Amino acid sequence: SWRAGRSSAAIDGGSVELRRDGDFDDPLLAGAMRVAQALDGDSLESLTSVFRRAPAQAFARLHMLAAADLIDDPDELGRPRADADVATRLDLLSQLITGGTRVGAPVLAAVVHGELLSLNAFRSANGIVARAASRLVCTSSGLDPHNLGVPEVTWLRRVADYRVLAQAFGTGRAEALGEWIVFCCQALAAGAAEAKSIADAARAG
Repeated sequence: SWRAGRSSAAIDGGSVELRRDGDFDDPLLAGAMRVAQALDGDSLESLTSVFRRAPAQAFARLHMLAAADLIDDPDELGRPRADADVATRLDLLSQLITGGTRVGAPVLAAVVHGELLSLNAFRSANGIVARAASRLVCTSSGLDPHNLGVPEVTWLRRVADYRVLAQAFGTGRAEALGEWIVFCCQALAAGAAEAKSIADAARAG
């Protein structure tokens, strides 16, 4: 959604101003809105299908959309950093997504989100990619099949907590992992409630 895209850009310091002609002056916002469009309608169904069978391909696609205006070298779009640790951790993450864990979808969404943030797999737009990947866990698992929730609104409202907890997640400490998972689950719940209120208001109006 537009709200999700704008909020995701703002979390990373991007603008939230939308021009009347539909263009975006801020490259971070432009990328976030391209990602938001890809997570809607037929595009969502296609991307979710890719995510289920080949998560790394979905990550690459998200990065190509998110970073198109941030990177001068087109060869870097969709390409993770050439680091052995990056490749190993992305492979492990892909294994989790494709069935390597039995944890619930909200927990997996939080882990995927936090891991992509801490890993910095790409040279730019990692936050937008991470939040979109979290959404794909929710759509592919059936938790939010139509991608209606807006957890980004909560993450933006509590952006200081978001940054502190995300950084702590990267340490791998059990307590930090737990705090991050709870934080993300709270945002998912709030995002679902907000989506419901929007739908109820639309029906009433």
